[in-house]
Amino acid sequence: MPGNSSTIQFFKQGTTYSLPSPRKTIAWIKKVITAEAAEPGELNFIFCSDKYLLSINQQFLNHDTFTDIITFGMSDGDEIAGEIYISVPRVRENAKAQEVPFKDELDRVIIHGVLHLLGYSDKTPRKKALMRKKEDACLSLR
Repeated sequence: MPGNSSTIQFFKQGTTYSLPSPRKTIAWIKKVITAEAAEPGELNFIFCSDKYLLSINQQFLNHDTFTDIITFGMSDGDEIAGEIYISVPRVRENAKAQEVPFKDELDRVIIHGVLHLLGYSDKTPRKKALMRKKEDACLSLR
């Protein structure tokens, strides 16, 4: 039965960063997923170093560039599942460059990964604009 296997977990790889309020973040992620008429399944968020995420980008996507997030979807029907790798140093750098608080940028990146799992894409300028609009809407649900 969908929804029974809902598990949202946070891990660290090459970073000491921990979410200040994981339960609040989990509740928010679930709210976003259910608002999209889907069920939260097993979601693993891995906060990591730039170097670790670069190695994943090279190994699995054949991209030799730094990035702030990589999402691997494992959804089954309406049950949303996957692994979301987030580079904490890259998010810090982006937050500073955009002059926004780190927490706000991290939340945007977290929900960006969830939106990918929900089927949203950012491969074209039009899709990227829609993704940004959805991110803003999701951030207002926090």
